[in-house]
Amino acid sequence: MTATTVGIADDQPLVRSGLRMILEGEPDVEVVGEAGDGAAAVDLVSTARPDVLLLDVQMPGVDGIAAMQQIAGLQTSTKVLMLTTFDLDEYVYRAMRAGASGFLLKDMPGEDIVAAVRQAARGGDALLAPAVTRRLIDRFASKPSPRTTRAELDRLTPREVDVLRLIGRGRSNAEIASELFIGETTVKTHVARVLMKLDLRDRVQAAILAHESGLA
Repeated sequence: MTATTVGIADDQPLVRSGLRMILEGEPDVEVVGEAGDGAAAVDLVSTARPDVLLLDVQMPGVDGIAAMQQIAGLQTSTKVLMLTTFDLDEYVYRAMRAGASGFLLKDMPGEDIVAAVRQAARGGDALLAPAVTRRLIDRFASKPSPRTTRAELDRLTPREVDVLRLIGRGRSNAEIASELFIGETTVKTHVARVLMKLDLRDRVQAAILAHESGLA
Protein backbone atom coordinates (compact mmCIF):
# COMPACT_ATOMS: atom_id res chain seq x y z
CA MET A 1 0.00 0.00 0.00
CA THR A 2 1.35 3.39 -1.03
CA ALA A 3 1.59 5.83 1.86
CA THR A 4 -0.09 9.23 1.77
CA THR A 5 2.67 11.84 1.90
CA VAL A 6 2.12 14.96 3.99
CA GLY A 7 3.89 18.29 4.48
CA ILE A 8 3.40 20.43 7.60
CA ALA A 9 3.68 24.22 7.52
CA ASP A 10 3.30 26.08 10.83
CA ASP A 11 5.49 28.69 12.49
CA GLN A 12 5.21 26.97 15.89
CA PRO A 13 7.66 24.06 16.28
CA LEU A 14 5.46 22.53 18.98
CA VAL A 15 2.48 22.41 16.63
CA ARG A 16 4.58 20.85 13.88
CA SER A 17 5.96 18.25 16.27
CA GLY A 18 2.49 17.39 17.52
CA LEU A 19 1.10 16.99 14.04
CA ARG A 20 4.08 14.92 12.94
CA MET A 21 3.63 12.62 15.93
CA ILE A 22 -0.07 12.15 15.15
CA LEU A 23 0.48 11.51 11.45
CA GLU A 24 3.53 9.28 11.72
CA GLY A 25 1.64 7.06 14.14
CA GLU A 26 -0.34 5.85 11.13
CA PRO A 27 1.14 3.10 8.92
CA ASP A 28 -0.28 4.62 5.73
CA VAL A 29 0.89 8.22 6.29
CA GLU A 30 4.40 9.63 5.77
CA VAL A 31 5.50 13.17 6.68
CA VAL A 32 7.93 14.30 3.97
CA GLY A 33 8.83 17.75 5.23
CA GLU A 34 8.12 20.73 7.47
CA ALA A 35 8.08 24.49 6.94
CA GLY A 36 8.10 27.35 9.41
CA ASP A 37 6.71 30.08 7.14
CA GLY A 38 4.77 30.56 3.95
CA ALA A 39 7.75 30.86 1.63
CA ALA A 40 9.19 27.61 2.94
CA ALA A 41 5.78 25.98 2.51
CA VAL A 42 5.74 26.90 -1.18
CA ASP A 43 9.26 25.48 -1.55
CA LEU A 44 8.18 22.31 0.24
CA VAL A 45 5.33 21.72 -2.19
CA SER A 46 7.55 22.56 -5.15
CA THR A 47 10.26 20.09 -4.18
CA ALA A 48 8.61 17.30 -2.18
CA ARG A 49 5.22 17.34 -3.92
CA PRO A 50 3.31 15.89 -0.95
CA ASP A 51 -0.17 14.49 -1.46
CA VAL A 52 -1.45 16.81 1.27
CA LEU A 53 -0.09 19.98 2.86
CA LEU A 54 -1.24 21.18 6.29
CA LEU A 55 -0.85 24.95 6.04
CA ASP A 56 -1.24 27.39 8.92
CA VAL A 57 -3.11 30.60 8.11
CA GLN A 58 -1.03 32.95 10.25
CA MET A 59 2.71 32.78 9.65
CA PRO A 60 5.51 35.37 9.46
CA GLY A 61 6.56 36.79 6.12
CA VAL A 62 4.43 35.07 3.50
CA ASP A 63 1.23 34.13 5.31
CA GLY A 64 -0.91 31.09 4.64
CA ILE A 65 -3.26 32.78 2.20
CA ALA A 66 -0.46 34.21 0.07
CA ALA A 67 1.29 30.83 0.20
CA MET A 68 -1.92 29.11 -0.92
CA GLN A 69 -2.16 31.43 -3.90
CA GLN A 70 1.44 30.68 -4.87
CA ILE A 71 0.92 26.95 -4.40
CA ALA A 72 -2.14 27.06 -6.66
CA GLY A 73 0.10 28.56 -9.33
CA LEU A 74 2.43 25.55 -9.13
CA GLN A 75 -0.33 23.37 -10.60
CA THR A 76 0.61 20.35 -8.52
CA SER A 77 -1.75 17.64 -7.31
CA THR A 78 -1.07 18.60 -3.68
CA LYS A 79 -4.24 19.12 -1.66
CA VAL A 80 -3.98 21.92 0.89
CA LEU A 81 -5.74 21.83 4.25
CA MET A 82 -5.59 25.08 6.18
CA LEU A 83 -4.80 25.02 9.89
CA THR A 84 -6.79 27.58 11.81
CA THR A 85 -8.69 28.54 14.95
CA PHE A 86 -12.29 29.67 15.28
CA ASP A 87 -11.49 33.38 15.07
CA LEU A 88 -9.91 33.18 11.61
CA ASP A 89 -12.96 32.20 9.57
CA GLU A 90 -12.69 35.05 7.07
CA TYR A 91 -9.10 34.22 6.25
CA VAL A 92 -9.92 30.56 5.79
CA TYR A 93 -12.76 31.42 3.42
CA ARG A 94 -10.35 33.47 1.32
CA ALA A 95 -7.86 30.61 1.33
CA MET A 96 -10.49 28.12 0.22
CA ARG A 97 -11.42 30.42 -2.65
CA ALA A 98 -7.73 30.56 -3.55
CA GLY A 99 -7.66 26.79 -3.91
CA ALA A 100 -7.47 25.14 -0.49
CA SER A 101 -9.37 21.87 -0.19
CA GLY A 102 -10.65 22.54 3.29
CA PHE A 103 -9.51 23.37 6.77
CA LEU A 104 -8.70 21.80 10.12
CA LEU A 105 -9.00 23.29 13.56
CA LYS A 106 -5.79 22.96 15.55
CA ASP A 107 -7.62 21.51 18.53
CA MET A 108 -9.33 18.74 16.56
CA PRO A 109 -8.83 15.17 17.82
CA GLY A 110 -5.90 13.43 16.21
CA GLU A 111 -8.06 10.78 14.59
CA ASP A 112 -10.11 13.49 12.87
CA ILE A 113 -6.96 15.12 11.50
CA VAL A 114 -5.74 11.80 10.12
CA ALA A 115 -9.15 11.08 8.59
CA ALA A 116 -9.24 14.51 6.95
CA VAL A 117 -5.77 14.00 5.48
CA ARG A 118 -6.78 10.65 4.03
CA GLN A 119 -9.99 12.04 2.58
CA ALA A 120 -8.23 15.03 1.06
CA ALA A 121 -5.67 12.74 -0.57
CA ARG A 122 -8.49 10.69 -2.07
CA GLY A 123 -10.36 13.78 -3.19
CA GLY A 124 -13.09 12.99 -0.68
CA ASP A 125 -15.97 15.27 0.21
CA ALA A 126 -16.08 14.87 3.99
CA LEU A 127 -14.31 18.19 4.61
CA LEU A 128 -17.61 19.99 4.04
CA ALA A 129 -19.50 17.91 6.58
CA PRO A 130 -18.58 19.46 9.97
CA ALA A 131 -20.97 22.08 11.31
CA VAL A 132 -18.12 24.56 11.67
CA THR A 133 -17.56 24.41 7.92
CA ARG A 134 -21.22 25.08 7.33
CA ARG A 135 -20.98 28.08 9.63
CA LEU A 136 -17.97 29.38 7.72
CA ILE A 137 -19.74 29.10 4.38
CA ASP A 138 -22.95 30.62 5.74
CA ARG A 139 -21.09 33.57 7.22
CA PHE A 140 -18.82 34.54 4.37
CA ALA A 141 -20.44 33.37 1.16
CA SER A 142 -23.89 34.95 1.38
CA LYS A 143 -23.50 37.81 -1.10
CA PRO A 144 -24.39 37.19 -4.75
CA SER A 145 -21.48 37.44 -7.15
CA PRO A 146 -21.48 38.27 -10.87
CA ARG A 147 -19.21 35.25 -11.32
CA THR A 148 -22.26 32.98 -11.42
CA THR A 149 -25.06 34.06 -13.73
CA ARG A 150 -28.50 32.54 -14.08
CA ALA A 151 -27.44 31.30 -17.51
CA GLU A 152 -24.66 29.24 -15.94
CA LEU A 153 -27.06 27.59 -13.50
CA ASP A 154 -29.44 26.93 -16.39
CA ARG A 155 -26.91 24.39 -17.64
CA LEU A 156 -27.98 22.18 -14.76
CA THR A 157 -30.97 19.89 -14.64
CA PRO A 158 -33.51 20.50 -11.85
CA ARG A 159 -32.08 17.55 -9.92
CA GLU A 160 -28.53 18.86 -10.31
CA VAL A 161 -29.71 22.22 -8.98
CA ASP A 162 -31.15 20.43 -5.96
CA VAL A 163 -27.83 18.69 -5.40
CA LEU A 164 -25.86 21.93 -5.73
CA ARG A 165 -28.19 23.66 -3.25
CA LEU A 166 -27.58 20.90 -0.68
CA ILE A 167 -23.82 20.97 -1.29
CA GLY A 168 -24.04 24.67 -0.46
CA ARG A 169 -25.69 23.77 2.81
CA GLY A 170 -22.77 21.53 3.74
CA ARG A 171 -24.53 18.21 3.18
CA SER A 172 -22.53 15.05 2.58
CA ASN A 173 -23.41 12.63 -0.24
CA ALA A 174 -25.23 10.37 2.22
CA GLU A 175 -27.27 13.30 3.56
CA ILE A 176 -28.14 14.47 0.05
CA ALA A 177 -29.24 10.94 -0.87
CA SER A 178 -31.48 10.81 2.19
CA GLU A 179 -33.06 14.23 1.57
CA LEU A 180 -33.69 13.61 -2.14
CA PHE A 181 -34.68 9.94 -1.74
CA ILE A 182 -32.10 8.75 -4.24
CA GLY A 183 -29.09 6.44 -4.05
CA GLU A 184 -25.70 7.67 -2.92
CA THR A 185 -24.14 6.46 -6.18
CA THR A 186 -26.65 8.61 -8.06
CA VAL A 187 -25.69 11.58 -5.91
CA LYS A 188 -22.03 11.08 -6.79
CA THR A 189 -22.96 11.10 -10.47
CA HIS A 190 -24.93 14.33 -10.06
CA VAL A 191 -22.07 15.96 -8.15
CA ALA A 192 -19.59 15.03 -10.87
CA ARG A 193 -21.87 16.51 -13.54
CA VAL A 194 -22.36 19.72 -11.57
CA LEU A 195 -18.60 20.17 -11.23
CA MET A 196 -18.06 19.47 -14.92
CA LYS A 197 -20.85 21.73 -16.20
CA LEU A 198 -19.86 24.67 -14.00
CA ASP A 199 -16.10 24.14 -14.46
CA LEU A 200 -15.48 23.71 -10.73
CA ARG A 201 -12.52 21.99 -9.14
CA ASP A 202 -14.24 20.40 -6.16
CA ARG A 203 -17.13 20.53 -3.68
CA VAL A 204 -15.62 23.44 -1.82
CA GLN A 205 -15.90 25.62 -4.92
CA ALA A 206 -19.39 24.24 -5.56
CA ALA A 207 -20.53 25.16 -2.04
CA ILE A 208 -19.16 28.67 -2.33
CA LEU A 209 -20.72 29.10 -5.77
CA ALA A 210 -24.10 27.94 -4.44
CA HIS A 211 -23.95 30.71 -1.84
CA GLU A 212 -22.59 33.38 -4.14
CA SER A 213 -25.39 32.74 -6.63
CA GLY A 214 -28.02 32.90 -3.89
CA LEU A 215 -28.98 29.27 -4.55
CA ALA A 216 -28.22 28.06 -1.03
